[in-house]
Amino acid sequence: MARPYILGLTGSIGMGKSAVAAMFAEAGVPVFDADATVRALQGPNGVLLPAIESAFPGTTGAQGVDRAALGAAVFGHPEALARLEAIMHPAVAAERQRFLATHADAPLVVLDIPLLFEKTGRAGMDGVAVVSAPESVQRARVLARAGMSEEKFAAIRALQWSDRQKREAADYLIDTNCALDATKASVLKLIARLGGAGEGGKGKDE
Repeated sequence: MARPYILGLTGSIGMGKSAVAAMFAEAGVPVFDADATVRALQGPNGVLLPAIESAFPGTTGAQGVDRAALGAAVFGHPEALARLEAIMHPAVAAERQRFLATHADAPLVVLDIPLLFEKTGRAGMDGVAVVSAPESVQRARVLARAGMSEEKFAAIRALQWSDRQKREAADYLIDTNCALDATKASVLKLIARLGGAGEGGKGKDE
């Protein structure tokens, strides 16, 4: 039995990846949301709460992880961040495998992973699509978010590959520096190309 085409979806902060992931989902493509999975694992009654509390006392409660407290415990502390990732990554990987098993008969599935290149790697994926926009657009979007500052933005970017690196490593590029309808049209063309229905979409080398 043929397995799905597994498409990794990634992009730096502020590039519009979440909006693009929603477009895939609206088109009927199963989407694995790594961020949503993390929130569930860390939320009320989340299965990882005991391990997180043991490693970082005082960072969890009845409502799950206290994100401010946990962020303070790992922000700027590489060893602490590595401890947290050692707890989170295997659990997220297990959920990803469960997702793939559930949708084994789909022609195309999307793995929405913010730090795909930096943390997960592309092993097991048939292709990677990078969501991209000019740096000026990215900056304006991110700094418009509540609670965001230049310092925090710089710290987040320091943990991510540059947009240029991601574009160079991509199999497909999805531009969000345009009207939503134009981005959606690009997504639908890519779905047609990878799902084998209709005219192919535009790859980065086309």
